Amino acid sequence: MRLGLSLGYWGAGPDPLAAERVAAAEDLGFDSIWTAEAYGSDALTPLAWLGARTTRVRLGTSVVQLSARTPTATAMAALTLDHLSGGRMVLGIGASGPQVVEGWYGQPYPRPLARTREYVQVLRQVFAREKVEFAGEHYTFPHPGGTGLGKPLRPTVHPLRTDLPVLLAAEGPKNVALAAEVADGWQPLFYAPRQDAHYRAALAEGFARPGARRTAEDFEVVGMVQVVVDDDVEAAADRLRPMLALYIGGMGAKGVNFHHDVFVRMGYADECARIQEAYLAGRKDEAAAAVPLRLVEEVALVGPRAKVAEEAQVWRDSLLTTMVVGGDPATLRAIAEVLG
Repeated sequence: MRLGLSLGYWGAGPDPLAAERVAAAEDLGFDSIWTAEAYGSDALTPLAWLGARTTRVRLGTSVVQLSARTPTATAMAALTLDHLSGGRMVLGIGASGPQVVEGWYGQPYPRPLARTREYVQVLRQVFAREKVEFAGEHYTFPHPGGTGLGKPLRPTVHPLRTDLPVLLAAEGPKNVALAAEVADGWQPLFYAPRQDAHYRAALAEGFARPGARRTAEDFEVVGMVQVVVDDDVEAAADRLRPMLALYIGGMGAKGVNFHHDVFVRMGYADECARIQEAYLAGRKDEAAAAVPLRLVEEVALVGPRAKVAEEAQVWRDSLLTTMVVGGDPATLRAIAEVLG
């Protein structure tokens, strides 16, 4: 299992330690660095800016949001970054949720799986340097209206790799199965290695579909894992509880929160209900306090070095091929030592 560095997306402004973290990750032998986007900083610009300071690590998006760009625009960016980096680009894409898609991008959200399937099909046409011709429910090239002068075009740039890897962020079983069918890898957000039977079943379903692109043997699983080393287990968990409460309780509307549903499937329905009720009522501290330690330990490594090192074996034996972690340079060194 390889290590990757999570750079995430910006809060009010850029991370002043980003360049140092990237340099430390490459020096420590990390496999990759990963950027994200929500409705502030984008994923591609920081990846290019920081990636220019590296020579070896893969440059991945975790994730580019589908509704932010047409599939041809996303493919252009990926082709460009792949050339500039000498073939180190990894394109992670995801559908996001209705609040962001409809509220920020002004695009419809319904039928995200069908939209994702079409999006990937168009990406593949561009990466193969084919003329882009596609007539789908969500995307049509050339545009059928307007002046009527649109024509099928192929990229002027010759792709460095026609098999540039596309990874799909997915949490629900149907979307995970789609990742196994059409993508080169899967990006889980809250992956629980001790409770992954439903994920294994979903991936197996996708691999078994006619025309599936990969098999389990050559399929990437790149998951973000929070690692907090502290002699006090509860103190370590406290550093993660506010983030988990945000995702479980407030990252999406009530009834349409995919992160919330992940933990419900793990068996934490009652706890999730309490967390969401408190969070949506504005009682964020109460919501964080309602996150039990056992839930934190399902998806994160927390506690003394010996405990983290021992529990890391469960992750090494899991579906993950790359564990993506975060922290300042000193934290990254400590994580590399503990997990090494």
